[in-house]
Amino acid sequence: MTLHPRPQVMHLTDAAAERIRALQAASGKEVEAVRIGVKNGGCAGMEYTMEYAEARKPHDEVIEDKGVTLLIDPTAVMFLLGTEMDYRTDRMRSGFVFNNPNQTSACGCGESVMLKSADESAQDSSEVRGQSS
Repeated sequence: MTLHPRPQVMHLTDAAAERIRALQAASGKEVEAVRIGVKNGGCAGMEYTMEYAEARKPHDEVIEDKGVTLLIDPTAVMFLLGTEMDYRTDRMRSGFVFNNPNQTSACGCGESVMLKSADESAQDSSEVRGQSS
C-alpha cells in the first residue's frame, strides 16, 4: 500500500504572507496564527472569515506557509481545499482575495460567494470526463 501525502488545504502568495506578517506585527498583541473559515451569509450564500488566533483549537487544520501559520476551521476544510490566498492592491481598494477552485459564483459586490465542497467538485469533474470519453 502506497501512502500519498495529504494535500495542503490552501496556500499563500508572497503578497498575502507579507501582509499577514505586517498585520500581526501591528496588532499589538501576541498572535499565534490567523484563523480562516467560511460562514453562511451574504447574497451569494457564504462568506470567508479571518481572525487573529491566540491559540489553536483541537481540530484546527494547521498550515505553515511562507513563515505564516494559518488555522483552518475544520468545517471549512472541504470548501477551501486547493485555495490560493492572495493580497491585492489596486486604485480603488486593497484586500485579501481567495482564488478558490470550489467557488461556483460570487455576488456583484464581491463580499460573498457560493461554494461547493471539494469532494463534489471532484465528482463533477469525473462525470464530465466520463461523458467526453
